[in-house]
Amino acid sequence: MITVHCLAYSRAIRLLWLMEDLEQPYHLVFYDRTESFRAPESLARIHPLGKSPVIEDDEVMLAESATCLRYLSDKFGQGRHSPEPGTQDHLKHEELLDYVESSFAEVAMNLLLPKLHGEEPSDQAVKAMQKHYDYVAKQLTENGLLFGNKASLADIQFSYLLANLSKMGLMESAPRLERYWQDLQKQPGYQAAIGHAGPMAPEM
Repeated sequence: MITVHCLAYSRAIRLLWLMEDLEQPYHLVFYDRTESFRAPESLARIHPLGKSPVIEDDEVMLAESATCLRYLSDKFGQGRHSPEPGTQDHLKHEELLDYVESSFAEVAMNLLLPKLHGEEPSDQAVKAMQKHYDYVAKQLTENGLLFGNKASLADIQFSYLLANLSKMGLMESAPRLERYWQDLQKQPGYQAAIGHAGPMAPEM
């Protein structure tokens, strides 16, 4: 059975969402954050970087969320969470799945970190984020998610950052992305995941 090490308010909730979608049993090991909102030392005993998520599957241990999503999808999903291999949509999906943490997250954190410290992000950071908001909006279907109405791995990957940006009131200039986030929250796998591990973003 897959073990998911899940820190509160963390990217690991993405993996619970996928496992719920796949209707696969898993062992959830949950970690509360410290008073300084950091991961506890007990998580560092699982992975040397003290990261979340971490999954264990017999001798396999993985810590990067995109890699974990792909691993779980390959093992259990039979391609249900990505477009058909060999198609342009599949290439687009793979690009977006990596884009979330390689490009989008970096720009998003330039807004989120100042907010966490009670400060306002710089005008430069806001302008950079708007460029990415506009880019993501163009990737979405007219009335649904990235590739229709069912969440793909890339949709699941976007959820954590969108949750935090929305909670902090940082998506007011991106109504299409706010609607996208609202649609993601209606997905049954998301609802089951937060039922087990709590919300992706803390109350401010």
